[in-house]
Amino acid sequence: MSKLVLAYSGGLDTSYCALKLSKDEGFQVHAVSVNTGGFSKQEITSIGEKAIELGASSYTSIDAVQSFYEKVVKYLVFGNVLKNNTYPLSVSAERIIQAIEIVNHAKKIGAKYIAHGSTGAGNDQVRFDMIFQIIAPEIEIITPIRDHQLSRQVEIDYLQENGIDYAWEKAKYSINKGLWGTSVGGEETLTSDKALPEEAYPSQLEKTASEKVKLSFENGELIAIDSVKDSSINNINKLNEMASKFAIGRDIHVGDTIIGIKGRVGFEAAAPLIIIKAHHLLEKHVLTKWQQQHKEYLANWYGTLLHEGQYLDEVMRNIEAFLDDSQKNVNGDVVVSLHPYRFTLDGVTSENDLMRSSFAQYGEVNKGWTANEAKGFIKILSNQNKIYNQVNQSK
Repeated sequence: MSKLVLAYSGGLDTSYCALKLSKDEGFQVHAVSVNTGGFSKQEITSIGEKAIELGASSYTSIDAVQSFYEKVVKYLVFGNVLKNNTYPLSVSAERIIQAIEIVNHAKKIGAKYIAHGSTGAGNDQVRFDMIFQIIAPEIEIITPIRDHQLSRQVEIDYLQENGIDYAWEKAKYSINKGLWGTSVGGEETLTSDKALPEEAYPSQLEKTASEKVKLSFENGELIAIDSVKDSSINNINKLNEMASKFAIGRDIHVGDTIIGIKGRVGFEAAAPLIIIKAHHLLEKHVLTKWQQQHKEYLANWYGTLLHEGQYLDEVMRNIEAFLDDSQKNVNGDVVVSLHPYRFTLDGVTSENDLMRSSFAQYGEVNKGWTANEAKGFIKILSNQNKIYNQVNQSK
């Protein structure tokens, strides 16, 4: 029997793949799920038991939370990356790491085939296939749902005919939870005008009295909350638990998919949005004007390429090197006020704060230049436009 590694989530599509590929296609199926922050131990155990029941020869759960943070999330913070100024790339960022871990596992056990349950209508098929083809072009990719254009009902009928009768009724809202946010899809996100209702979001409003929280950054990474130090991953989880009680971080992202169609998805990302905005405010105080300007477009490209599945292009390592170097002075505290459904940034304290300069205070006084020097500077600065207006006066 040929070894096949199946990217397995335990949902309908991958359950169909596990049974079909092992029972009818004769593969030795090795089911693999990759945890990037969304699974509990109990959920992992349950997913594994189902995989074996469906015919998988083995089940492996790969803990990739640390890898996800170090290879991707850290740079999304450094770059203040929000797709279309809205979305923190919660799901698309996860898929890259999941694909890398799956193909590495396939190579490790000597599998000749990799399968996944993507349809032909979404972004994930591109992300998975590209990573697989680049890292292991010798491994054949099998995608039963995409290749046969299977409907949900056809998959359910097949599973039930073979004695697999889980509760396949489609939930009203699909939830995909990870370290860097939770996506929410439903009938409303298939339209252009409808908002997701309150109950669609996984976290509900529990607190109405405002609270303050202090976020401490060192070299651009979140190292402490309210002066209590911990790993950045634990701090993300702690802040998310704290802020989600205020129902913070909800929005709907509208964007262009890799395959050229528009897509709309709801999300809840309390910690990512607060961290990105707090980090960005700190950068405004400690980075130079030109650092900020070049960071902005490079980070935008980083997010775009990541979203499009181009993570393995070497330009991503080049941009990461720039982002790493830009963070050496991004140190200090940011005070954030949490309110129902929103948050505000109160201010920063940093030894690297460029507003601490003794040269001048904006709009107040200066000690570094004279009035005549200011006049001369302004006169020279206006030369280019003076010349342009003189030459083109007739227009």
